[in-house]
Amino acid sequence: MKQIYRNYFQKSKVFLYPLLEIPKGTRFVPASTYVDYNMANMIFGNNSENKFYCLYVVPQEKKQKDAHKAYRIFEQFQLKEHSLYEDSWNIEKHLILYMFDFSIFKKDLKLFRKGKYSQFSEYSKKRILNFFGEIGTISKYVESYLYPEHYYETYSELLNISVDILEETKELCDIPDKEKETFKKESIPVDIFK
Repeated sequence: MKQIYRNYFQKSKVFLYPLLEIPKGTRFVPASTYVDYNMANMIFGNNSENKFYCLYVVPQEKKQKDAHKAYRIFEQFQLKEHSLYEDSWNIEKHLILYMFDFSIFKKDLKLFRKGKYSQFSEYSKKRILNFFGEIGTISKYVESYLYPEHYYETYSELLNISVDILEETKELCDIPDKEKETFKKESIPVDIFK
């Protein structure tokens, strides 16, 4: 690791999406992932706190016939038949929001909201690390966020601060931005329609 990753990235895509165990490299990946949906409380009441949402762009049936057909197969077997799948909504013509019940990850989800990634269960940490593999820069970053104690010296040098400060802070990754981790229909990026 030669530098610190400083830009904001969607934390739910890195720390929660791998828990679905949809293999990395799958043709279809969510455009975005979320831990909240601004309409969920109206729909589900208090039962909405342990949910995870994936927003997928569906290939157009007329323009991308083969891709559309492949997506529908992926949707059926990887999303709708997933043991954690609960529901889905057509958001726009080519956008579908899928909801998964993350009650089995309740403790980790609570830690996620607080930015306490290093305190995730070993079970979840292993799933996340398996998803990213052992090769590549992102895998090192993710490993450093989950096991920061092994990286304090590296970060100390890169940030030019003492190891003591890092040990006191514990986490090497910032907390999730609640705004960016909440799905709101009006916040859909316009460029996905191009």
